[in-house]
Amino acid sequence: MMLLRDILYKAAIEVVKGPTDIAIAKIEFDSRLISTGDVFVAIKGTLSDGHDYIEKAISLGAIAVVCETMPDVTTEGVTYIGVKKASSALAYMASNYYGNPSASLKLVGITGTNGKTTIATLLYQLFRNAGFSAGLLSTVKIMVNDKEYPATHTTPDSLTINKYLQEMVANGAEYCFMEVSSHGIHQHRTEGLHFVGGVFTNLSHDHLDYHATFAEYRDVKKSFFDNLPKSAFAVVNVDDKNGLVMLQNTAAKKLTYALKTYADYRAQILENQLSGLLLKINGEEVWVKLIGTFNAYNLLAIYATAVNLGLDEREALRLLSELESVSGRFQFIVSDSNITAIVDYAHTPDALENVLSTISAIRTRNEQLITVVGCGGDRDKTKRPVMAHIASSMSDRAIFTSDNPRSEIPEVIIEDMEKGVEPQNYKKTVAVVDRKQAIKIACQLARPNDIILIAGKGHETYQEIKGVKYDFDDMKTVKEILGQLNK
Repeated sequence: MMLLRDILYKAAIEVVKGPTDIAIAKIEFDSRLISTGDVFVAIKGTLSDGHDYIEKAISLGAIAVVCETMPDVTTEGVTYIGVKKASSALAYMASNYYGNPSASLKLVGITGTNGKTTIATLLYQLFRNAGFSAGLLSTVKIMVNDKEYPATHTTPDSLTINKYLQEMVANGAEYCFMEVSSHGIHQHRTEGLHFVGGVFTNLSHDHLDYHATFAEYRDVKKSFFDNLPKSAFAVVNVDDKNGLVMLQNTAAKKLTYALKTYADYRAQILENQLSGLLLKINGEEVWVKLIGTFNAYNLLAIYATAVNLGLDEREALRLLSELESVSGRFQFIVSDSNITAIVDYAHTPDALENVLSTISAIRTRNEQLITVVGCGGDRDKTKRPVMAHIASSMSDRAIFTSDNPRSEIPEVIIEDMEKGVEPQNYKKTVAVVDRKQAIKIACQLARPNDIILIAGKGHETYQEIKGVKYDFDDMKTVKEILGQLNK
C-alpha cells in the first residue's frame, strides 16, 4: 500500500480537505470497481461525469476522492482533493502508484493520422529480432516481450498504460513502443510519462467528430512534441506540411525524414512490387518485404528511430529487411484462381487513397480493381463522401457496405457516402449493407488476375452493431468465400 500524499506527487492540487498520510489500496476512476480503501478519481468524460458517482464510490469503500468540483456535502472520514484537471491528476497518480515505470524504459511515442500501428509494431519486432527485451502498446495488441494481451483503445487509460509499463520493467524490458492518439493526448493519458523519443507520421482528415477543427486536431498532436524533454529526439515526416509545425516548440533533438524533400533521413523507391520494395536509404540499398509508398515512409521512420536509439546504421538496415507486415495492414492472399484479395485497415480518406495508389502502382491495368469499403457509425461524418469519392474514382468497381455501424442505421451511413460519388462513377458503385454479402459479391465479380481490396477494418475481428460486437474477420471471410468459389 502507498500513502495518498505520495500518489499525488506532481498532480496540480488546488484544495485539500482531510489527511493525506493515509494508506491507499488502489486507484479507480470507474465507481463500479471501487472497494474498501481505494481512492476514486472523478473524471468528466464525453458520455458521463464521474462527479455524479462520488457518493456511490464512497458507499463502496472509497476513503479518498480526487475531483475538479468539490461536493456541496462531504462525508466524515473521507479525504477530498480538489484538482485543476482530474484526468491529468490521474495520469500522475497512476505513474506514481506503479513506481514511475516509464523512467526505467526507453519509451518512444508514435503519433499521426496513419502509420502509427505499423511503425510501433515493426519497431517492437525489429528490437525483438535484434535480441532486446521490449514492449508494445498498440491498437492491435499489447506485448510484454513475447506475452500478448488484448488492446481496447489506441492509447489506453493512464492506469492501464502504467500497469503494463510496470510489467515490462519487471520482465526486464529495455524499450517500449507506444501509439499515441490525439484522444490520448487530449485526455491527458500520456502525462507523467518519460519519453525518450517521439515520431510524427502525417496528418489528414480524421477524428473531426471529437476535435472541433483540423487546427485543434493538429495542435493536440503538436502538444505531444512540445512536452518532450531536451534529452529526447523528435523524428518527423517533412513531406507532410505539418511535420515542421510539430518541431516549432519542442526542446527535443529535431530530426526529419522524407521521400520527396531534403531531410536527415531520405529514401528513394527503386522498385515497388507485390513481393516488396527496393529502397535506397541514405545512399544504402535495402530490399524489404513491405509494399507501397506509405510503407516506405513507415520504414524510414523506423530506421531513423532505431539509429537514434543507438543501433548501428548497417545493422538497422539488415533488421529492416527481415520485418514482416502487420496484421490487417496490406495483408494479401492469392486464390487458386489467381484472384488477389487485400485486407487493409484504411479507414481515413488519406489511408484509402494511399492503399489504392499503391495497388495502382503495381497493377498491369489488364485486371479489375474491386474495392469493398464502409465508414464507421458514431464517428466523423464529413469523411464519408470523401471516402466514397476516392473508392469510386480509383477503382473499377466500388461496393459500399457496413463497417462498424455502432448505434447508427447502416443504410444512412451508406447514403452519406454515396453523396461523394461523381455522376460518371455512379454505374461503378453498388450498395450492399451486409458486409459478408458485399465481400461475397466482390469475389463473384472477380475474374482471374483481378484484385479485391477490402478496406476499413483490417485487424479487427468483430463488427459492432447496436452496441453488440459480432465475430467478423475480413481476411477469414474472404479466404473462406474464395475457397468455396474455387471448388
